[in-house]
This record gives sequence, C-alpha cells and structure tokens, in this order.
Amino acid sequence: MRLQTRLPDDYSGASTAELSARIARAKATLGDRLVILGHHYQREDVISFADARGDSFALSRFAATRPEADFVVFCGVHFMAESADILTGDHQQVILPDLNAGCSMADMADEDQVLQIWSELAQVTDSDRVVPITYMNSSASLKAFVGRNRGAVCTSSNARSILTWALGLEGAADVPGGDGDKVLFFPDQHLGRNTGFQLGYGASEMAVVDPRRPLGGLEEREVKGSSLLLWKGHCSVHQRFAPSHVEAFRRAYPEGIVISHPECSHEVVELSDEVGSTDYIIKAVERAPKGAAVAVGTEIHLVDRLARAHPDKTVLSLDPLVCPCSTMSRIDLPHLAWVLEGLLEGKVRNRIAVDPETAADARVALEAMLAIA
Repeated sequence: MRLQTRLPDDYSGASTAELSARIARAKATLGDRLVILGHHYQREDVISFADARGDSFALSRFAATRPEADFVVFCGVHFMAESADILTGDHQQVILPDLNAGCSMADMADEDQVLQIWSELAQVTDSDRVVPITYMNSSASLKAFVGRNRGAVCTSSNARSILTWALGLEGAADVPGGDGDKVLFFPDQHLGRNTGFQLGYGASEMAVVDPRRPLGGLEEREVKGSSLLLWKGHCSVHQRFAPSHVEAFRRAYPEGIVISHPECSHEVVELSDEVGSTDYIIKAVERAPKGAAVAVGTEIHLVDRLARAHPDKTVLSLDPLVCPCSTMSRIDLPHLAWVLEGLLEGKVRNRIAVDPETAADARVALEAMLAIA
C-alpha cells in the first residue's frame, strides 16, 4: 500500500511562479548530484524541469549513465522508479515525488495473483513450456518472478521480438530460454493481443486469463489450445479509444493520419494508419507532411506537446474528450518542490528502494530483454 503524506501549506498553497522559482533554485544548488527524469506523459510544468524525457525504460537507463548523480528524481509512476532503482548504482537514491503516483495497469497484476495462476496452469499443462513475459508496466516483484522462470520483460517497442523469442518462432534471437509452447503475458492484454496478431496468430489461439477466477476462468482445453495466455489487464487511458473515434476523425479529415499506441484495443489498432510506442508516435508525427491532420491515440499531455511542437500540422487527440493519465498527473510542482527542498535539508523523501534479492532477479529479466531485442 502506498500512502502519500499531506504536503505542508507552504507547498500546497504556493503559486506556480513561486514553486517554479524554488524548484529552479534547488536544482541549481544540487547541481550534478541531482538528475530529474520526466516521462512523456508528465504535465508540462513538471517536465520543463526534466534533464531527460522519454519512456520509463529509456529514462532508467539514462539515470544509470549519470553515476555522479546521488539523487534520481523520477517524475513518473511507481513501477518506473522501481526500474530506475534496479538499474542505477547502489550509491544512487531514487525518489518518486508523490507515492500515490501508481499505474492502474501495473496494479492489475500482483505477485500473489500471478503465482496462483502459474500454479494452476502447472496442473493442466507443462509449465516448463510456458514462458512468462511481463510488460515493463509492472512491479519489480513481477519482473523478478519472470527472471526466476526463464522469461523476459518487454516494452511496447520490442514486444514482437520478445514474443518471437519466447515462442521459438523463425528469426528468434539465439538467447537461452524461450522456445516455449505458450506465453503467459501480463499485465496488458491489448499489447499481447496486438503483438500476437502481428505474428500471425488468430483469435482462437489467444485466451484471456481472469486472475479472479479459478484457472483464469478457462477450461483445460482452452489452456492447452492457446499459444498466448493474456492477462485481463489494460491501460485506463488507452482503452478509452474506440473505433467510433477513428470513424469521426476520418469524416472530419478524410486525408488524415491516425496513429495509435499498441495498448489500444485491437479494433482501434486495425483502423489506424500507424501503431507504435510513445517514441514511435513522436517520430511518426515529426515525419508527417506539413499541413497534415494527425489524430493520436495516446495520453493527452504528450499529444498537446506534439501539437505545440508542430504548429504546421493539425495534431489532435483521437478522443475529443481527451484522456489524461490521472495517476501520472499526481506529480506536480508542489510535490517536486517538496522533495527537492528536502534534499537541500539533508532529507531524502519518498525514496523507492527495491530489496537486493528482488532487484537481482528482476535484473535477469531485464537483461534477457536487452539480449533478445
């Protein structure tokens, strides 16, 4: 359970201008001892202070290249800070400005649930032939589980390579492990399903595992007949997008371009012109021709940032009602100022630390991903 303490009035009641000035002063004072990481989905006032912007894994790897930084402030969510702690040096301390900044998708699969499903699968199929794959959007404990069971982590940009390896398909990387009959993919069913279709699997070869039901709500024959066992999880932002949004955009902009994230439903992905990770989306908007109308199916802060960066194009959210990540938005100027000024006082607030055993097993799964992809 994560519980953020209430901020003093000196922070919660301060103006944006005052907080910005205080953050800038603290950052300048700490100098190279501090690195601030900003995920693409962060609000604009916060990400303006980031030393690096990117997705969760890229930011964690960036922090690892800054050994002079004693403090890594991750403006993102809990699992991202955990990954940064796993990949950075022992002398570096990772800080999450608001402990309540979690990820609803990551929270849809916990270690107890996964262990229970794993045990039940072993009763009806050869578990040695089931390869567990966890999306980066998961807790350190689940990455560790995967590391202990010959699996790997994946990102939205390398999921195809990882599943190719896990299932021993043609062109699979020559890395120990993998070559299984089935994959247990968690926690996002949509990324797993979309990648499965990319690899040529049909809907009948995929089954959704509901962790709240015995054997995931599946019959034994369904388990045995499926190559992809997809955890019943999703991103609260990306599941909002619907085929009707694509259809409405195409009516308004017949020559427009639709770009969606693979965490969207397969129905939306099928109707999109391009599909890819946040980094892919950024590059796709950049290469769109001048004057193009582009609808983007991902979090609104990134979409708005792309619109400002490309005034020669019409860049819109695929969902006109917009779709902020409510947990990511918890990181704000008051919390950032609070943790930075704490460092000036010698207080490390909201440190995220993964225990050594869990970190070691999780690192195995992350290193497998790097070797494969």
